[in-house]
Amino acid sequence: MGDSERTEAERAPETDALDDRDPVAVALRSGGRAEGTRVIAKGHGATAEQILDIAFSEGVKVRTDAELVQMLDKVDVDSDIPLEALSAVAEILTYVYRLNAGAKQHREQE
Repeated sequence: MGDSERTEAERAPETDALDDRDPVAVALRSGGRAEGTRVIAKGHGATAEQILDIAFSEGVKVRTDAELVQMLDKVDVDSDIPLEALSAVAEILTYVYRLNAGAKQHREQE
């Protein structure tokens, strides 16, 4: 993954209200300003757990947001995210970019 691409995983929180549901995960990739943000993987149950395991092992930032993941779960894999989700995803990507910039700066100081 190049410097201009960022990956983010979303998952529904594990709360009492969702105990009767399978876990849900949606992975996003941002190609920067020239390209939109796309759904690159999604799943329920064991597939969601696999997506999260891969995200954690690769150091991908994971955010818990039940409303957003429900919206993104309706998007086909390899499709751009809908405009309704753009604001929330933009907040997440801003957070990820800041974390990555801070980590890069920390590595350069070492």
